[in-house]
Amino acid sequence: MKAISNIRAVMAILIFFFSLSFVSCTEETLDYNNPDVDLFVKQLKAGKYSVESPEGLNTIPRFTVDDIGDLLKYAEDLTVIPSFPLAPVSYSAGGKLRLGECILWTVETIRLGQNASMGCKMVHVDAENYEGIYFLSDDEVLDASARYRRWWENRKYPRTMWTIDPCYDEPLCGSGYMWW
Repeated sequence: MKAISNIRAVMAILIFFFSLSFVSCTEETLDYNNPDVDLFVKQLKAGKYSVESPEGLNTIPRFTVDDIGDLLKYAEDLTVIPSFPLAPVSYSAGGKLRLGECILWTVETIRLGQNASMGCKMVHVDAENYEGIYFLSDDEVLDASARYRRWWENRKYPRTMWTIDPCYDEPLCGSGYMWW
């Protein structure tokens, strides 16, 4: 009897350690060509984003226009993230990287079809350079987020020859903000 209970105890311990090693070794992988927005954000917040493009560069995944709505769900999140995959030739002048602002940069990159700027920081339109004094405050980032959300909602209605809105396809139009 004692031998059987010892064997059960050993088996239970082995199963426990096996399950722990299996759980700790499985890490969610983001597919560069078919990315999941929620996983992208989760990895950015944890500082564990490291997806490489087919060219071997650590860049944002290949998001499409279809992802913009899901991305905008995170645009108001002002969580400071440890890093963000910037363009190969990018300039980062320091300052905190806010998740929402980097998400807006991603949306703008999708909108333009090329990198929105050299870094994921918006500045005031009168900025003379990329110094921290020209970076947006948290409230201004939230305002920019609302502008992008309004722009996205308005895109559901097609532009016609009677569309008068000069800012129809310019989310930051009239805001006093720009991508550097």
